[in-house]
Amino acid sequence: MKNFYLAETSKTPKIECELDSGTFHISGRSIPENSIEFYKPLFDWLDSYVENPHEKTEMNVQLEYFNTSSSKCLVEVFRRLEKVKEKGQEVAINWFYEEDDEDMEESGEDFKEIINIQINMMEIEE
Repeated sequence: MKNFYLAETSKTPKIECELDSGTFHISGRSIPENSIEFYKPLFDWLDSYVENPHEKTEMNVQLEYFNTSSSKCLVEVFRRLEKVKEKGQEVAINWFYEEDDEDMEESGEDFKEIINIQINMMEIEE
């Protein structure tokens, strides 16, 4: 299994998943034409990762904007990370948002309500 990488575009986020460290990053904007199609390779990669995860998995999410269909895909990503946690591994999500971006802060809080993983709210000062 190899690391996972997708380059950022004007409509899609940069996604980096490093096997050796168990550190994952999603950053940028997520407004793809077809969210399911865009995120499917990541879902597939995570399904394999769940079989043999790193002892500690950390996901850093630093999106400036995402649409509703991307939100559903993020839930799917987090659900796969829940499976890693169920195996007894340590999993944390760091949700980054700018100090004046109430929408992104609220989105992180919403995910905390539905995901059974520790989500750390990380305010970025401008």
